[in-house]
Amino acid sequence: MAAARKRGSGETLGRIRERLAHVDPDQGWFFAQIADQVSDRRRAIGLSQAELAGLTGTTQSAIARLESGGRPPRIDTLLRIAGALDCELEVELKPRTSRR
Repeated sequence: MAAARKRGSGETLGRIRERLAHVDPDQGWFFAQIADQVSDRRRAIGLSQAELAGLTGTTQSAIARLESGGRPPRIDTLLRIAGALDCELEVELKPRTSRR
């Protein structure tokens, strides 16, 4: 079962990358990672999408869209999800490397 879930997770990540192809590649990867982490953590602690939605004040369909890469999440939504999943949300700004 773990192998099937891991394979499914990889397939989800691929779908997310395709849907976010119009976004800057770095941002697309960032959102895909978050979506994958939310899905993995939710399953690890035994929550359904509907249960997570109830804990975060959103809808099951909004959680499904986030996990499938349908739309990049808002920061306030991510903060609520992180809290419900007993996680810390870390966002980091890094100076870009010189493009000379």
